[in-house]
Amino acid sequence: MYNIGIDLGGTNIAAAIVAKDGTIIRKDSTPTLGDRDDKLIIKDMAMLALKLIEEEGLSLDDIHSIGVGSPGTPDPEKGLIVYANNLNFKNTPIRDGIRKYIDKPVYIGNDANVAALGEYECGTGVDYKDLVAITLGTGVGGGIIIDGKIIGGSFNGGAELGHVSIDFNGIQCNCGRKGCWEQYSSATALIRDAKEAAAKNKDSKLNDLVDGDLSKMNAKIPFDAAQAGDKVAGEVIDNYIKHLAVGIVNVINIFQPEIIVLGGGVSAQGDNLINPLRKEIIDEIYGGEPAFKTKVQVAKLGNDAGIIGAAMLYRAYE
Repeated sequence: MYNIGIDLGGTNIAAAIVAKDGTIIRKDSTPTLGDRDDKLIIKDMAMLALKLIEEEGLSLDDIHSIGVGSPGTPDPEKGLIVYANNLNFKNTPIRDGIRKYIDKPVYIGNDANVAALGEYECGTGVDYKDLVAITLGTGVGGGIIIDGKIIGGSFNGGAELGHVSIDFNGIQCNCGRKGCWEQYSSATALIRDAKEAAAKNKDSKLNDLVDGDLSKMNAKIPFDAAQAGDKVAGEVIDNYIKHLAVGIVNVINIFQPEIIVLGGGVSAQGDNLINPLRKEIIDEIYGGEPAFKTKVQVAKLGNDAGIIGAAMLYRAYE
């Protein structure tokens, strides 16, 4: 038996047939075209799943369940997405909509939580009981898994770790608050800070690596420049890691999970990120080094975490 995972994004709908061990058997995607009526997006999700089943030579009897990871606030019990910022979703009946085309159990979850479940079931967290996944991308996403259960709060809108303020007089966030963690620790924040530093320091290697065009700046370049000995880039990276550590220490002090898994584009830096980050955490954490028992590691599944986690949603609810 297989499960189908669907990762619904603002740009693309990705879907895959996934074996019970997390192996992706067949995968495909289609544009979301998110400004459309929600019924059309649901139909496209179902049609993509049916296409994969046909192309793999399977039948519906070979499929155990379908899981959907979506942006926004889910209501897993009712099978709804209550609200999604980048889509025209408001109390959108994902479960009932898909079941009009495919008569199988359908489970839904927030995309960040679903990606965390993927890492928990089949990735870096496979040997651990508790996991917090933090995604360092356009924003800072969070997913919390305790004893195999997704922790989303009483109303399923929790685990918004990127919107925990680390400076209440800090940078204005588009959520309405000031000083949100994602304003300092997202890839977007790192790129912003690197551009500002490069503009103020024309001799910095940051400018050389983008050929003088700051629009080419990405989250990898400041790490590359710092490793090449550029002092300005080194200060950007040090500042970034300090802010990242503050947020992670908050997570550890609240949840003390067995492992924190870092995903998203910045996590591709591996030890260049993790090693200095651990040192900062030790300096910040309550109780110091003796209290630092939570492992901090890079995620394994990359962009497939959402699809695999969606396919594994049945394990969190059955």
